[in-house]
Amino acid sequence: MKSRTPKILHRIGGISMLGHALAAARGLNPDVLAVTVRHERDQVAAHIHELDPDAVIVDQDEVPGTGRAVEVALDALGHTLSGTVVVTYGDVPLLTTGRLQELVQTHQDESNAVTVLTSVLDDASGYGRILRAADSTVTGIVEHKDATDEQRSIGEINSGIYAFDAETLRAALSRVSMDNAQGEKYLTDVLGIARDAGGRVAAQVCDDRWQVEGANDRVQLAALGAEHNRRILERWMRAGVSIVDTASTWIDSTVVLDEDVTLLPGTQLHGNTTVARDAVVGPDTTLEDVQVGAGAHVVRTHGSSAVVGDGAAVGPFAYLRPGTKLGPGGKVGTFVETKNADIGAGSKIPHLSYVGDATIGEESNIGAASVFVNYDGVAKHHTTIGSHVRMGSDNMYVAPVNVGDGAYSGAGTIIRKDVPAGALAITVAPQRNMDGWVQANRPGSAAAQAASETAGQAADGGSTDSSTGETTPRESDHS
Repeated sequence: MKSRTPKILHRIGGISMLGHALAAARGLNPDVLAVTVRHERDQVAAHIHELDPDAVIVDQDEVPGTGRAVEVALDALGHTLSGTVVVTYGDVPLLTTGRLQELVQTHQDESNAVTVLTSVLDDASGYGRILRAADSTVTGIVEHKDATDEQRSIGEINSGIYAFDAETLRAALSRVSMDNAQGEKYLTDVLGIARDAGGRVAAQVCDDRWQVEGANDRVQLAALGAEHNRRILERWMRAGVSIVDTASTWIDSTVVLDEDVTLLPGTQLHGNTTVARDAVVGPDTTLEDVQVGAGAHVVRTHGSSAVVGDGAAVGPFAYLRPGTKLGPGGKVGTFVETKNADIGAGSKIPHLSYVGDATIGEESNIGAASVFVNYDGVAKHHTTIGSHVRMGSDNMYVAPVNVGDGAYSGAGTIIRKDVPAGALAITVAPQRNMDGWVQANRPGSAAAQAASETAGQAADGGSTDSSTGETTPRESDHS
């Protein structure tokens, strides 16, 4: 992968490849689930513990090979282990529990010593080939580097996924050598040993090659990710979700959607995002861990760890940061950023504003270009706005501050102290007009010409110096 992140911790659909593999294996309800680790052991083990605390983590020693990986797991689980042992891998993210259940069922129904899951590829280069007898049972598996030209022409390949009889597996592994091109203890050698001992070795062909595809580089990872996403989208569309453009829509495995949801082009839904019935999301929207209520519209928005109430409207070009709660019928509009903001039902922040660390009641309106000044350079402070409040444009709320129910404010108000219920808050600063300023300071400009043509020299209230013809501006107070 050429990465500091171990291969099996790379993600598709919001979940690591190892996470997908653990979920598929755990779905079998095994008596015990063991994971053999080696490369970047501590990082991988911590991830396993986070995803599946009941999994047994086993460390592989210096002996290389998949055979040794399975052997150390068997040793760790004790010699009393019996029944069917399933072996799978951490880099096959599309493998399903259902496929593993079919493998186990075939293995047990046919009383096999070993059952291997296989697939047939047009180009099997690099894969181990399945060798079959005339009765179609499996005689063995030969790795690509050890195969003859005739064996390399075989299209049926080993997925590396098996069901074993525990006693057969334990006995055969003790006889596996490392005399091969790789110098490894091959798990594939168990099949020939088991057959020589009189056990039946069979194969189950998987008609869905993607379920046995692994990823050894980022190109393969991207291909698996695209196929995984295609399957998720198809599942949701069949469940009643409208997806306008499947090529530009990405949905994580953990996302939950209701019927009659519409996803417009450029939508990405990640984490534990949920979208309720009749909601419309997109275009060009990315949500992570966001709850979208029924009938809400979220347009060209980036959101994380937020709640959008039923019938609410967000965007375009809104930024919902963690802790945002927009009540039913509320609005967070164009170029509005919110953070730790609890916005009541029907309340609106329509334009060009920042609302951080705030509580806003119901049916209130925050004027355009308003800023909740929540940070004093050391600590964050809270602002509370009541219900049915009407705030003017370009207001500054210097927290901590409270605005009572039904209060109003004028445009350009800086609110530094509490506003009582029903009061009007204004910042008083008389407007000063400097008559004739443009003609005096921008002579010859288009603005000066327009001003002169409209008002004329005599009407602008200034005095003219007869010696220079220049007008001297004077100050007037139009308060």
